[in-house]
Amino acid sequence: MQEGLAPLAGTAEWRAFVEAAHRADRRAGTLRVVEAAGLSVDLSTQAQSDELSAAGASLLAARDFEAARARLLEGGIANCTENRAAWHTALRAEEPPGRVAGRVLAERDRVRAFVRHVDAEGRYDSVVHIGIGGSDWGPKLVVAALGYAGTRRQMRFVSNIDGHAIEAGLIGLDPRRTLVVVSSKSFNTTETLHNADCALRWLREAGIADPWEQVVAVTANPDAARDMGVAPERTFTFWDWAGGRYSVWSAIGLPIALALGAEALDGLLQGAAAMDVHFATAPLAANGPVQLALAGLANRNAFGYASLNIAPYDARLVHLVPYLQQLEMESLGKSVDLEGRPVTVPTGPVVWGMPGTDGQHTFFQWLHQGPEGAPVDFIICREADHPYPEHHRLLVANCLAQREALLRGKSASVLEAELAPKESDPARAAWLARHKMHPGGRPSTLIVLPRLSAHALGALLALYEHKVFVQGLVWGINPYDQWGVEYGKVLATGIARELAGKAPAGGHDASTAYWVAQWGNGGM
Repeated sequence: MQEGLAPLAGTAEWRAFVEAAHRADRRAGTLRVVEAAGLSVDLSTQAQSDELSAAGASLLAARDFEAARARLLEGGIANCTENRAAWHTALRAEEPPGRVAGRVLAERDRVRAFVRHVDAEGRYDSVVHIGIGGSDWGPKLVVAALGYAGTRRQMRFVSNIDGHAIEAGLIGLDPRRTLVVVSSKSFNTTETLHNADCALRWLREAGIADPWEQVVAVTANPDAARDMGVAPERTFTFWDWAGGRYSVWSAIGLPIALALGAEALDGLLQGAAAMDVHFATAPLAANGPVQLALAGLANRNAFGYASLNIAPYDARLVHLVPYLQQLEMESLGKSVDLEGRPVTVPTGPVVWGMPGTDGQHTFFQWLHQGPEGAPVDFIICREADHPYPEHHRLLVANCLAQREALLRGKSASVLEAELAPKESDPARAAWLARHKMHPGGRPSTLIVLPRLSAHALGALLALYEHKVFVQGLVWGINPYDQWGVEYGKVLATGIARELAGKAPAGGHDASTAYWVAQWGNGGM
């Protein structure tokens, strides 16, 4: 148990922070751009003032930020409920910390040696990657983002237990030219093991005498992979101190190297490591993750915004939103503090969104004129990688315009004046103005990448990781466990046995009992 933090809402520092947020400028009166590991983080349209900045620094000091940050970066116990570190930063450091350096560097070398070997052998045209959650979203995001112009091999990602997912993952591939990568931290994840069984059966049915020669495993439980049948030399390891949603920096990144080359994986790690250095050394007022976190705290707890919209203005970042959903909502969706007491303020917001400009034609109406609204993180590249400059100008124009409209708004009086020459009836002009009115004053952050390189993407992901750490610290919660997810898995195991007739049904609510009966007893 980690002790020493008072309930947040009862502290003078928290009250001062919330009160300062309400008095702060929320109309972008001052430009405020933080440079962080090559990214520009524009917080100008978030609440800002000298008083709020000082209150934020006092709040972090009261939550013992510097000691907590050191504990995280040095591999101390950061995940108190599981009594272990959350040392994902060690996985991407050029020179990992001494006590894990040998293991980290050896496994890093093994991944790259394997990729060099299969490249030289020219054996595989396709890779089917089987994993779910943190074992899936990171590689899938990076391959889609950086492999938009093509990959070295055809990549298929299979995660869902829905049989359509594994069917789509295998269909049309040549089994003799396909490598199957099974990624699971525990190597007992139901979805992953069932999908792996299907892939093995597919290989056997194609007449492959030893399908295990075309299977590799990535796991923190190598004994379970060996028991399943994967050879030790084809099993790549990471460790229990690397959380699943933080594991893309480990051997979980193997599919990235298979798809894009080891240099892409190296660039990703280098960008994240650069953000780690920035987070560890930049003054609080110029620290990108810290300032992003404080803006989010003000939005959630001072202004009552229940959600955060992620709007990447880059079609290649199609998987960024679900990646950040897992990172933020699995980490911050907690209702007790480190001492097991109920939290006294709302914690992590709902995270949602999609790439712009598509989002403008779906939910931006709600963002602009809905009574609640939500803060928006706009993400865009300064330079495009395509040969269509006018497209990029229009993309940038849309991004900036949507952000400005959210901030500026448009009053009824301005609209009435605009409508007056067009409407002969003043009453109708006034009525129509109310329908067109934008409240404005809605906060956003603009994150600008130089271009969508592996380095910039790594820095972006690490920016959000450290932001989540800071918010978890202030709220006094553990951002590195996920017991809510585990409970549902336990119930699913029992229900699956009931549906298969291997256990008697019982102990359910009326609805669950009804549907277990419908699908059981030969109903499936």
